[in-house]
Amino acid sequence: MADDSLPIGKLPIDLLRRFLKELPATTPDVIVGPGIGLDASVIRFGETHLVFKTDPITFASDDIAWYLVTINANDIACMGGIPKYLLVTFLLPQGSTTQDTAHAVFSRLTEACTAKGITLVGGHTEITHGIERPIAIGFMIGTIGQHGIIIPSGAKPGDTILLSKGIPIEATALLAREFAHKLCLDETTLIMAQNLIYEPGISIADDARIAQDAGHVTAMHDPTEGGLATGLSELAYASGCGMEVYLERIPFIEVSEKILKSFSIDPLGALASGSLIVCCEPSDADAILEAWAQAGIGGAHVGQMTSSPDIILYRKGTRTPMPVFKADEITKAFSTF
Repeated sequence: MADDSLPIGKLPIDLLRRFLKELPATTPDVIVGPGIGLDASVIRFGETHLVFKTDPITFASDDIAWYLVTINANDIACMGGIPKYLLVTFLLPQGSTTQDTAHAVFSRLTEACTAKGITLVGGHTEITHGIERPIAIGFMIGTIGQHGIIIPSGAKPGDTILLSKGIPIEATALLAREFAHKLCLDETTLIMAQNLIYEPGISIADDARIAQDAGHVTAMHDPTEGGLATGLSELAYASGCGMEVYLERIPFIEVSEKILKSFSIDPLGALASGSLIVCCEPSDADAILEAWAQAGIGGAHVGQMTSSPDIILYRKGTRTPMPVFKADEITKAFSTF
């Protein structure tokens, strides 16, 4: 491997920023184009605004179709959109794909789309060499909801930062599914961890809708690859603001500690789909938290936006920089076993 090779995961923000500066200007119909911290694009077609999103699933192999539909729908919802249509590319590994396994993936894809009111409209499938596990890439289209377009740049100093559910839901469930044989857990605990993708779930569509209905939401972002720390940093960059976040206020999934410790994984840098970062007017924070609670969705007030450029994490009252993760912490498990 070359000494200057990049780690697995998202491109570093500084490198991506450089690439984005090289892009030509977009047309006036591109309402929201490419940018760091932006979950999807918004394009105007006459009087209609459509939301476009593409995202792959590369770590998960178990129930990959459910992950694909949910993760793409999450990013549509973060923009104030309603997921409607999906195209999918499935790359399946040569030598281990059978008619039965291919059919199982398609059946689960249909179930996931139906459950979320999404219409599967096309895509591409192939058996390909050079991969050891399935790879799925989704391209989803949505419409804008009644509250209009919401983008991370809408956050402003003084806004309250809320977090729904807890972290890291996706990382915990994925590790429990992919490395069950490596974990010293009783069967009941293991099954509970594996089912975290369904309960409380990695979908944040309800979290986003309820928050918008309950108060004035200025920005939303779902922390995925790179975990909560990366998600917060992306939102701060997009808004041009700083943050003060309090570690003790962040809700952590109880079973996560046992599982993540087995791989020396920091929960702040691990796949966090299922949680939603919401910035809102301080006067609306309690109403949003109460609306979540009434819907059975946990949440917490974890910090506030600031005018300073710094992203600060308070640990037991001590002011420290927000940790930076060059790769998602979950890669430690895949590189070790």
